Amino acid sequence: MTSALTLPTGGQLASSWPETPPGSQPLPRDLDHLLALRVPGLIATRRHLHSHPELSGTEFETAALIARELSLAGLHPRLLPKGNGVICDVNGRSDGPIIALRADIDALPLDDPKDVPYRSTVEGVCHACGHDVHTTILLGVGMLLAQLADLGELDGRVRLIFQPAEEILPCGSLEVIEAGGLDDVVQIFALHCDPNLPVGQVGLRVGPITAAADNVTVRLSGPGGHTARPHLTVDLVDALGRLITEVPALVSRRVPANSGLLLVFGHASAGTRYNVIPSEASASGTLRVMDRDTWEQAPKIVAQVVRDVIAPTGATVDLEYLRGRPPVSNDSRAIQVLTAATGAALGPEGIAETPQSMGGEDFSWYLEYVPGALARLGVGRAGPNVDLHRGSFDVDERAIPAGVRVMVQTALRALAAAR
Repeated sequence: MTSALTLPTGGQLASSWPETPPGSQPLPRDLDHLLALRVPGLIATRRHLHSHPELSGTEFETAALIARELSLAGLHPRLLPKGNGVICDVNGRSDGPIIALRADIDALPLDDPKDVPYRSTVEGVCHACGHDVHTTILLGVGMLLAQLADLGELDGRVRLIFQPAEEILPCGSLEVIEAGGLDDVVQIFALHCDPNLPVGQVGLRVGPITAAADNVTVRLSGPGGHTARPHLTVDLVDALGRLITEVPALVSRRVPANSGLLLVFGHASAGTRYNVIPSEASASGTLRVMDRDTWEQAPKIVAQVVRDVIAPTGATVDLEYLRGRPPVSNDSRAIQVLTAATGAALGPEGIAETPQSMGGEDFSWYLEYVPGALARLGVGRAGPNVDLHRGSFDVDERAIPAGVRVMVQTALRALAAAR
């Protein structure tokens, strides 16, 4: 790779997205026309990011591309201390408030099986959660807001946060916060791709919109031995089976049913030979819960249940419980801003209700410090949709200009409301 990702040249990409969607309100200063002119370039950017994904914590080339594009728009981005994320202020009136908009930029460790020209060129790495779309939208927002700022028509400052490491622990949002990303910010907003909503709709919800998500790893050990004589050793395969089948159900019985607690093991390992009882076994998974109070109690509950289940087997237990992220809980005033912005950007039909998801999102850590909201951006394609976190996931790219319009309207309305 070069020192910065290089965008493709030539071959303009067409878009069927109208300058002003039916029922919507125009952006100020003819920004709709400017956006329409920029749509082919934004789509090219998204496809390039999709072709050149980078894993959590290693988003150095992606950050370099972002910084370069923002600089070309006349802005002054700064890299995070590790160089794998970007913070950039669009400076309007100095006496105005500061509103933050956040996009995550990392990819997932998955193969990309799609038969498309922008298929991932990096083996085992893929933008399977839409972060390439989030990044592209925020770049487009920055370009349009920079135009308003140059005209003296931005009533405050808009901070663009391009965050690394959303998909891993520890969370990248904590790096941004430590680097001063929330300093003086009064509200923060973000979009996340939702393949269950069509393009032109945004899912909104007051209160919890995601679940808390933690990582659980259990390691079992024993002396090992011959499968002909399990009574002379500790049968770790049996113990592992009890762990992955009994613990999730028993944990859920220790909390209120409406807390939505879900413990699911995604990996289990024990042994290498059919006739050898292993001396080590392990299982790892996620614990997700909708309720904040239950999330606070979860580590203690899981530890007790695991030990109770494994004790009769004689295996030694080593439990690693890694705190992940609390639920994203949307502020009611921030949702009012997003609702008005969505109606203005996409028309009344663009506003949709959305349920609380069992997915986790580290945007929640920002909301521990300042009020804000996360919305779901419709990216659904014609035909059967593919869920997030699958290598075959893709989007209807008309969602990019839709997302730009929503976020520009959100920034302008949030600035006006905060004055």
